[in-house]
Amino acid sequence: MDCGNDPQELQHFAEGKHTYAEYRIFGSLSLVLCNFCQVDFGSFDPTYFGLPASAHIGLERMSFVRHVDPPQRTFDKVCLECHRRLSFLQFVSAARELHQSHS
Repeated sequence: MDCGNDPQELQHFAEGKHTYAEYRIFGSLSLVLCNFCQVDFGSFDPTYFGLPASAHIGLERMSFVRHVDPPQRTFDKVCLECHRRLSFLQFVSAARELHQSHS
């Protein structure tokens, strides 16, 4: 749901280079991520999700839900400016709303 619009990552998907899993992040919100994005998730600026800059959001804060194997390729709308999939942007919006309500 994070890198699913990147042409190189789509090629990796076709070649079976990654594994995929669903993780709960920020309580009840969840994302399906490839193994690279799972590890890389902590590199996001936490303020992008409505959290304080000092917040930690890496893999250690994520709860494994299930393996997604074999994953099914899904099609989604994509923002022409940031190149993020709609499903990821909906996650970001929900995270910001969640964190705003806890401020």
